[in-house]
Amino acid sequence: MELLFSLVFLSLTFSTFLHPTFARGGQQQHSSLSSGIFENSSYNSGSTARHLFEDNRLHLSLDIARGYMTNSQLEKALKAFAQRCSHISRIYSIGKSVKGVPLWVIEISDKPGEEEAEPAFKYIGNVHGDEPVGRELLLFLANWICDNHLKDPLATLIVENVHLHILPTMNPDGFSLRRRGNANNVDLNRDFPDQFFPMNEDVHMRQPETRAIMNWLRDVQFTASASLHGGALVANYPWDGTQDKRYPIYGGMQDWNYIHYGCFELTLEISDNKWPSATELPTLWEYNKMSMLNLVASLVKTGVHGRIFSSDGGRPLPGFITVKGMNQSVKSGKTFADYHRLLAPRGRYEVMAAMPGYKLRSTCIWLDEAAMTLDFVLDAEVTLKGNLLRSGCECDCGNTIRLEFVDFLLGGHLEVCFILIIVGFLCFLFQRRMKSNLSKHRQVVGPKRLAGV
Repeated sequence: MELLFSLVFLSLTFSTFLHPTFARGGQQQHSSLSSGIFENSSYNSGSTARHLFEDNRLHLSLDIARGYMTNSQLEKALKAFAQRCSHISRIYSIGKSVKGVPLWVIEISDKPGEEEAEPAFKYIGNVHGDEPVGRELLLFLANWICDNHLKDPLATLIVENVHLHILPTMNPDGFSLRRRGNANNVDLNRDFPDQFFPMNEDVHMRQPETRAIMNWLRDVQFTASASLHGGALVANYPWDGTQDKRYPIYGGMQDWNYIHYGCFELTLEISDNKWPSATELPTLWEYNKMSMLNLVASLVKTGVHGRIFSSDGGRPLPGFITVKGMNQSVKSGKTFADYHRLLAPRGRYEVMAAMPGYKLRSTCIWLDEAAMTLDFVLDAEVTLKGNLLRSGCECDCGNTIRLEFVDFLLGGHLEVCFILIIVGFLCFLFQRRMKSNLSKHRQVVGPKRLAGV
């Protein structure tokens, strides 16, 4: 079922990653910030040609990063973007690299920094230091949404219904060193806890960039995400590793996201050349624009979404959503108890909501092309005047008797109960004394034997 979901989901959403596709909808607009960032390139896609299968290796005498933003230039660009688009965005840091470079994130939303009952999506670029195309394209993405959120329906949909988080570079040190690993020469996409290779899961044993991502997911509940790589044209989805150890990647960020936090992550190789000329970046953006936008929008265009409530007063419950046949649960939010589960359209699913101390509730749905809203109201196992007595038992055995006894206690009979407790205690002491005397007597005359039944 997981494999079927993945294949259908990919075929619907990510096919344009493998074919040149130009933007549809709002007209492209360019701010002074955007033109300043890419001053060595042209936004006219017709002025450059992207040869996807041509070996464009540069001569060693040339700087392969010429025209790409340095880390300091990237930081300035992010801060300038935050000022220009402060009405729909904010920037924040999730940590620092080995060399102390801040890992800056852009959040785009109509209410940035506020918690809402909406799904969250994250883009991560430059996981490998020598694959810098993603960090540039993510700046294109942020600027396009800022310029078009009141003009293009797709941009409006994303801003008003999704919290989009963009980390342009996870590995700024590797970028500066022009190599795959970080400053400690560690491949960050092999540094996460793995399900098939038991490793020390202590977050303090990881690289600082890895720790930053792990702590980030503890703070923000992401529904889905994608990391942008280079060197091929591939859309890769869980799982990276297998139990027989025949698959190539272990300790990858993708599987860790899905296993530990229910965040469905894709690894996207968006350029066959790791270091294409900077003049080709606008063309690469045009090729990937609609795929990147539709990927984010898919969070609200498909799947099942809703909230979990208690039947006792309608309080939000931070429970779990499980789909029969899929072994990964989705946790609802702490504040609004909202959940968001990606599912392939045109399918029948049994969806179950659970919360400790409450009765499990399930229902069957038929999911069409559009998304479905499905709220759950759970009943507490035992209710005592509005207070929950929680238990791990799912059955109703004995509930009627217990409730009748509770009603008796609260019906003005506390004095009688107190007297009965004292009498019961005295009977217990008397019975214990009798047993003691009987035991002494048996030691003298010996045990009795039954003659018959």
